[in-house]
Amino acid sequence: MYEENLKNKVLSGLFWKVMENGGTQGIQFLVSILLARLLTPAESGEVMLIMIFITIGNVFVQSGFNTSLIQKQKVDEEDYSSAFYISFGIALALFLILFFAAPAIATFYGQPLFRPVLRTLSVTLFFGAVTSVQSAAIARTMEFRKLCIASISAALGSGVIGVGMAFRGYGVWALAMQQFFYSFFLMVSLSVLVSWRPRLLFSVQKARELFSYGWKILCSGLIDTIFTNVYGLVIGKIYNPAMMGQYSRGNQFPALIANNLGAAIQSVMLPAFSACQDDREKVKNMVRRSIVTSSYLVFPMMAGLMAVAEPMVKLLLTDRYLPCVPMLRLLCIAYATWPLHVANLQAINALGRSEIFLKLEIIKKAVSVTALIISIPFGIYTMVALRAVTDFICTFINAHPNKKLLNYSFYEQWKDVTPSLLISAAMGIAVYGVQYIIEGTFLTLIVQILVGILVYAGLSWLFRLEAFVYLLNTAGIGKK
Repeated sequence: MYEENLKNKVLSGLFWKVMENGGTQGIQFLVSILLARLLTPAESGEVMLIMIFITIGNVFVQSGFNTSLIQKQKVDEEDYSSAFYISFGIALALFLILFFAAPAIATFYGQPLFRPVLRTLSVTLFFGAVTSVQSAAIARTMEFRKLCIASISAALGSGVIGVGMAFRGYGVWALAMQQFFYSFFLMVSLSVLVSWRPRLLFSVQKARELFSYGWKILCSGLIDTIFTNVYGLVIGKIYNPAMMGQYSRGNQFPALIANNLGAAIQSVMLPAFSACQDDREKVKNMVRRSIVTSSYLVFPMMAGLMAVAEPMVKLLLTDRYLPCVPMLRLLCIAYATWPLHVANLQAINALGRSEIFLKLEIIKKAVSVTALIISIPFGIYTMVALRAVTDFICTFINAHPNKKLLNYSFYEQWKDVTPSLLISAAMGIAVYGVQYIIEGTFLTLIVQILVGILVYAGLSWLFRLEAFVYLLNTAGIGKK
């Protein structure tokens, strides 16, 4: 009964997380397409560059204590309130740092507008301090429906504001305000839907307990976030905001897919893995199911996206953004490996081995930084290509500890996902070939999408892929 109840919670949680991420990112995707057509690549690049500093700041505010609240087996009001006050204090310190550092950052990048925009967006760090604890409370009870409602509401509200300002010619401020109001509306919506409220409670002992686990997660998240965004920082400095705009648009499409499924798995599987942390065999089975199923979904999306990149960019973003096409294709390869990264790392977190998590991040980033430094003299496309190579290498690094912890080696993991990889490659080749047969950008894109769906579904049925059968059974279509 317990296992069935947990399975139902996990499936329900995954459904609502996919709905949340898909709905939110789908809306933000449409908004970004409208903004891309209204703004220049340079204007888009300026705000994306500023958001890197905010994203790094949010790691300090939202990572670590949030994960500690989810992973800890028993929590009370003192835990929640202690985590909130620490996060809010960190947000205040970072706000002051960014506020006073804004002129120097603007001078470094030669963009005077950076100063007021960065100072304005720094306010969102306070919103993040609140939503991090609200999200932890939701994750512990797996009531992800509330987060779905709040996130979609925030995306809609902020999207209307951003597009409206862009139409009225506010330029950079349109995109900046869209980011600002998303964070604000999310905090307000969650305050209505989530019963938790901060109380005048603070326990040094509780804070120490949360910190003893969370600081390693925070450091790991900081290392990962800084490195993920270092490409943008380097591109913004070595090249210009316009090239940063091209890179951000190339990254946007595969990131939308990977973040949707990856974040859903991460949010739902951590509490699920944590609930079974004393039964390693059960955790292994859940990790394997997560990897096999998510790879089955992500691989064909990335292969298809690589194949349709050029007509899609022409249709959605116009010819101004065609330089992003090679980067988009290379980044699809990088993001395709995310299901393996996420599942392995969340299993390590759930087992309480945050020190291993931190060591892995240090090793991976040492490899990645080396590749980045080597690639800089050879241009932006080489930088992105080596990122794809290092992301693949890092799947072996992330999987290594689980050979001992769960008896699930990287060889077994890649063996499990190889069928999905092979039929995804076959589908991608078929989809790419359509452009040599059909004329017209819109018609080509439509036919490519239809061919991709038919070929992938047909090959899945023909070879009776495990994940395909599992999804049919879960949906009540196949034989159980």
